[in-house]
Amino acid sequence: MPDIRSRYMADAVATVGPARLLTMLYDRMLLDVDRAVEALRADDRAAATGHLVHAQEIVAELIVSLDEKAWDGGAQLMSIYRFLLSELIEASSRGDVERALSCRGLIEPLAEAWHEAARSLAQVDVPTQPDAPALETATSVGLLGVG
Repeated sequence: MPDIRSRYMADAVATVGPARLLTMLYDRMLLDVDRAVEALRADDRAAATGHLVHAQEIVAELIVSLDEKAWDGGAQLMSIYRFLLSELIEASSRGDVERALSCRGLIEPLAEAWHEAARSLAQVDVPTQPDAPALETATSVGLLGVG
């Protein structure tokens, strides 16, 4: 059963657009930090570390995918990502609830900003190409090999 769920999740992620994927990453990072805080408060360092490591992996992915030169705020966002990564590492290595909560306080407004940006993009009408003429073949077989 886990294989089916993993496949479903992988397919779901693979089929979303970039704006939705970014918001999904931020939402998951918030969930990871929330779960880590709960685990730290319950004195479960192993579980907390797992959640914080996953949040670190998300930030690392954001770092490698960010083109700092693509927009004026790119370098500043990169600085935030690097700081966040170091704080998540420290929160994990020290088992520091307050530091983890501080990370959440940094992630949340970024997540809200990206959600707002994604909503704005969704409201923009994107012009579409006119339908292409149907492909016809001598055997009447369609484009996908079925007739």
